[in-house]
Amino acid sequence: MSKTVMVVDDSGSFRTVVKLALQKAGYGVVEAADGVDACSKLNGAKINLIVCDVNMPNMDGLSFLKHVKASPAHKFTPVIMLTTESQEAKKAEGRAAGARAWITKPFQPSQLVDAVNRLCV
Repeated sequence: MSKTVMVVDDSGSFRTVVKLALQKAGYGVVEAADGVDACSKLNGAKINLIVCDVNMPNMDGLSFLKHVKASPAHKFTPVIMLTTESQEAKKAEGRAAGARAWITKPFQPSQLVDAVNRLCV
């Protein structure tokens, strides 16, 4: 059975790029448009890993990350932040909230797939 990755980003075209790279690598993909949408889709779903943007409307990526880590069902789910944010302060905030990796856009799909392969156990 393939592993399922949730992709959370407010850009539909960006989600499509990530989804295609992950599907090509054999992963199932669930898409969410922002943190609120992702929370509703996480409810009861078996998600092996989350790829999440930082800057989104309704609920940003770091707030979503904190929400995921506070949930008993998903607190051990690895989260990769995939964002244009590259400041050390943001990265430190992400690590403190529980992010396992930080990839800065623009990115190489192979770089993301490598990180997913490493963390998606």
